[in-house]
Amino acid sequence: MPKPIKTILYVEDEADIRTIAKMALEAVGGFTVHACSSGKEALAAAPNAAADLLLLDVMMPGLDGPSTLKALRDIPATASTPVIFMTAKVQPAEIAQYKGLGALDVIAKPFDPMGISAEIRRIWDAQP
Repeated sequence: MPKPIKTILYVEDEADIRTIAKMALEAVGGFTVHACSSGKEALAAAPNAAADLLLLDVMMPGLDGPSTLKALRDIPATASTPVIFMTAKVQPAEIAQYKGLGALDVIAKPFDPMGISAEIRRIWDAQP
């Protein structure tokens, strides 16, 4: 069983979604959340974030989620940090593509703010 998640590096370009998710993850889930508005911001924050989990939006201007993940893999602090993508694109082929990039799973948008922490824990706990 994996160690417990304490800290999440969360990347979401939409301010409203980022605010709601951060509040829900901290208030309901008890997580520490480092919220970033772009892939570039996440790359700057990653070395010092001490993240147990990366939670990445897929569609973002500039660096999208997959490109952000690729760049995060080049940073020692996040080279092997587990990742979950969040996106409205949740067709089976798309989910398979994200899992092929190394994602544990995909959380569909729009998400339930009251249920997102439990969904993350369910995905996390399903890992070997």
